[in-house]
Amino acid sequence: MNALEQLKQMTVVVADTGDLEAIRQYQPQDCTTNPSLILKAAGLSGYAHLLDEARALGDVEAAIDQLTVRIGTELTRLVPGYVSTEVDARLSFDADAMVHKARHLIALYAEQGVGRERILIKLATTWEGVQAARILEAEGIRCNLTLVFSQEQAVAAAQAGAYLISPFVGRITDWYKKHTGTADYAPDQDPGVQSVRGIYRHFKTHGYPTVVMGASFRSAAQVRALAGCDRLTVSPALLGELAADTAPLERALTPVPATATEPTLTEADFRWALAANPMANEKLAEGIRGFHEDTEKLRALLRAQA
Repeated sequence: MNALEQLKQMTVVVADTGDLEAIRQYQPQDCTTNPSLILKAAGLSGYAHLLDEARALGDVEAAIDQLTVRIGTELTRLVPGYVSTEVDARLSFDADAMVHKARHLIALYAEQGVGRERILIKLATTWEGVQAARILEAEGIRCNLTLVFSQEQAVAAAQAGAYLISPFVGRITDWYKKHTGTADYAPDQDPGVQSVRGIYRHFKTHGYPTVVMGASFRSAAQVRALAGCDRLTVSPALLGELAADTAPLERALTPVPATATEPTLTEADFRWALAANPMANEKLAEGIRGFHEDTEKLRALLRAQA
C-alpha cells in the first residue's frame, strides 16, 4: 500500500480543498473549506454556474452565503462524511452574530436537501467562538473550532462540547522558523507537530471526546509525524505525495485511557493564556485577518461580475 492508503487505516483523511477533481481522485472521508479555499474554488471552471447563480441574487452578502453553501453541497455528493463550512471571519468576536450566521447557513443547506448531520460549522477559536459553539452544539449543530494554536484554545473548545478542533501545524512551524531563524525542523522536533501531539495526548488523557484534526500542513513529513491522529485535513498536493510514496508508515499517535480531569477554563484564563503566548496570539489574529481578506476578494469578484 502507498502511504495514503496506510494513513487511511489509522486516521480519517480529510481533503483540505474545494477542488472536485482532487476529491474524486483521493476519495477522502470528509472535506474542509474556508474563505481562502472558497475563493480559489470560485475560479475553477466546474463552479462557473454556481457563480452565475450567486450573482443573480443581486446582493453580495447573500451571494457569498449562497455560493459557499452551493459549493459545500457539491462536496457532500463526493464525500460520505462531513463538509466544514466557515462563518464570516468578521464575526469572530461576536458570539450572537456567529450563532445567527451558523443557523442561516444550516437553513440554506436544508434548502439544498443537505441535513445538518453532514455539515460542520467552522468558527475561529476566540472566546466568543467557543461560546457560539456551546450554543450551537446544544441545538444539534456540530462545530469545527479552527485556528487553534494553543492547548488552552483546544481545552476551551472541548469543554464547550465542540465536535472537532483544527490545530494548525504549518502556521505554528512558520512562526518558529521566523522567530528562531531555524531553517527546518526534523518531524519529531517540529513545533507544529509537537503542539498537535500534545493536544491529542491531553484530550485522550482527560477523556475529552472532541475530535482532534491536524490541519495546515507544509510537508508530507508533518502528516506522517501525526499518523494516528483522529483526523488530518490535507491539501491535494500533499495527498498526491503520500499516494506516490510506498515507504512504510508508522503510527505516531495511539489513544490512551482517560486518567485525569481538570477544572473548567474561565474566560480570564483563556484570554491570559493567549496574551502570554505570542505565537498563538499573533497567528490567531493573522488567520482571522487572512480569511477576512479573502472574503473581501470574493466580494469584489462578485461585484465586478454582477
